[in-house]
Amino acid sequence: MDTCAHITAVNVIKHPKRRTCEECEKIGAEWVHLRTCQSCGVTLCCDSSPNKHASKHARASAHPVVASAEPGERWLYCFVDDAVAEY
Repeated sequence: MDTCAHITAVNVIKHPKRRTCEECEKIGAEWVHLRTCQSCGVTLCCDSSPNKHASKHARASAHPVVASAEPGERWLYCFVDDAVAEY
């Protein structure tokens, strides 16, 4: 299976600078897992989290690809194409 063009366009994997959801911290909320935007590097919570900040960011900013920010996980996800690729 071919990887989507958005994932293929990621040249350097951005890793989280912090292991927290920046938006959840602002409002005192909790999160389940973290994702790092591959366009701007912000780390936000996943869709299993109550606030779903990573997907909200992807829609609002048109930044399509995130990487898992969880230790030991090495995959990218494209919100536009619903595609996953390991790296």
